[in-house]
Amino acid sequence: MSIDVVTFGCRLNAYESEVMKREAEAAGLKDAVLINTCAVTNEAVRQARQTIRKTRRENPDARIIVTGCAAQTESETFAEMGEVDLVLGNSEKLERASYGRVAQFGIEETEKVRVNDIMSVRETAGHLIDGLEGRSRAFVQVQNGCDHRCTFCIIPYGRGNSRSVPMGVVIDQIKRLVDNGYGEIVLTGVDITSYGADLPGTPKLGTLCSKILKMVPDLKRLRLSSIDSIEADDELMEVIAHDHRLMSHLHLSLQAGDNMILKRMKRRHSREDTIQFCEDVRKMRPDVVFGADIIAGFPTETDEMFENTLRIVDECGLTHLHVFPFSPRPGTPAARMPQLDRKIIKERAARLREKGQEALLAHLRAEVGKKREILIEREGLGRTEQFTQVELDADIAGSLVSARITGHTERHLIAEPLGKAA
Repeated sequence: MSIDVVTFGCRLNAYESEVMKREAEAAGLKDAVLINTCAVTNEAVRQARQTIRKTRRENPDARIIVTGCAAQTESETFAEMGEVDLVLGNSEKLERASYGRVAQFGIEETEKVRVNDIMSVRETAGHLIDGLEGRSRAFVQVQNGCDHRCTFCIIPYGRGNSRSVPMGVVIDQIKRLVDNGYGEIVLTGVDITSYGADLPGTPKLGTLCSKILKMVPDLKRLRLSSIDSIEADDELMEVIAHDHRLMSHLHLSLQAGDNMILKRMKRRHSREDTIQFCEDVRKMRPDVVFGADIIAGFPTETDEMFENTLRIVDECGLTHLHVFPFSPRPGTPAARMPQLDRKIIKERAARLREKGQEALLAHLRAEVGKKREILIEREGLGRTEQFTQVELDADIAGSLVSARITGHTERHLIAEPLGKAA
């Protein structure tokens, strides 16, 4: 055994896990399991703890190093676990020196908890990676942290304030990945629509996208991981409208469809803002598909408020829903608000998921007969421009295949290739 990495949570964590593994190997660390945790819900923390115990049972002699957002915000929770050898913060996990000290002197000579004040971190390094193992698309970190303080969210305390990677560094990395055969690049971060506020000249996300598409002409696909629609700048809207290499799938950090709940969440948009954004984008790109994160059962949510959230799925034409039952995170204002009964929260989450499934099926039915460009992820499976999963007879991972949609299941499309792989 050398180094294994177990990743929880977001795409940014997946990207950082690659950096962690590379830096740990370069430092000479061996026989270790790195567990990169997520803090977005109590369930995510519970799953991490469960995995740690299982990992120790299966690897009794391995060094178990726990890091990520949950380790940053709840370091003592993990330090108290006998299975854990070392806890690293979100900044420390990307530093080769953190692993070099362990490799050279051993766990016994290292403080069990190495977690610094994340709010003191002022820069985000552009960690260059050659790609993600076994994936047809590569994620590029352009930003980290968040300056907003939504009442339900612990993430700013795990990631710190917003920091941006300079455009030149981002473009250099994308060029490198494209040269390595990656056809699709996903820009990722904690709050990517806040990109550039801390850089000279304060460029926006739209500027970054425009520069990438101009400076890397061989890039076939550019995708955004998740956006806060109220922060979408004019240049980003121009890129969405006129450059079809930016994929027609936008995932929205929506969270709710009721104005009072949005206000209590301390969000910066109203339901009307989101509906208008979706209408504006759909006029520019009729083939666009929207996804969204939605929280079910936020404190004080009445039946009427919940119905507003259900309705916004249709009003915005949402297709891919990520539904989260509300989970109070210690230290957040929402944890101190009047809580709903867990049964009600679960019921509302189930209704939202059912609504999401209906929306997905409507999208799948509407796709039948259309021609799509499919990025092959692995043998027999790929994704359309709209990020819809497709089953088809193709096996060259990373290639683009023109195909006709011939049918669908409850979850994905079925297609027939029209020609040879690109």
